[in-house]
Amino acid sequence: MEIDLALLADAATVDAAGKLNILGVFDRITTSGFPARHPQIALVLRFVASFADRGRHTVEIRLKDEEGAEVMGVNGEIHVGASGPDPAARIRIPQVVNLGNLVFPKPGRYAFDVSVDGIHQVSIPLTLDVMAPQGPIALA
Repeated sequence: MEIDLALLADAATVDAAGKLNILGVFDRITTSGFPARHPQIALVLRFVASFADRGRHTVEIRLKDEEGAEVMGVNGEIHVGASGPDPAARIRIPQVVNLGNLVFPKPGRYAFDVSVDGIHQVSIPLTLDVMAPQGPIALA
């Protein structure tokens, strides 16, 4: 099993037909100070599986800072059913992981590392910056 789509967004859903609806894709957050609390991040993943991948698989998501220190982690499981009558067919399984009120202790580079069955699949980068101070506004 592999991941062919991985991104961060303001919001995302998967409809009844399995179609992803994604709003506000980003890879940078600018804030006024640290620690910074971000109200909502939708981690969007699409798994690609084959007939051989049937069954349960563990999924681990770790948010790490640029030194490799873990900021937060989520463990889960995904179940892959039969892919249909053609054993060579591959299926795509969209998933949205909603993460609320994440606290980032300092500015810098972060990454969401995603592993399936203990094997690293993808890193999704995220940079946090401090807002530049605004000077006085001159009126003419």
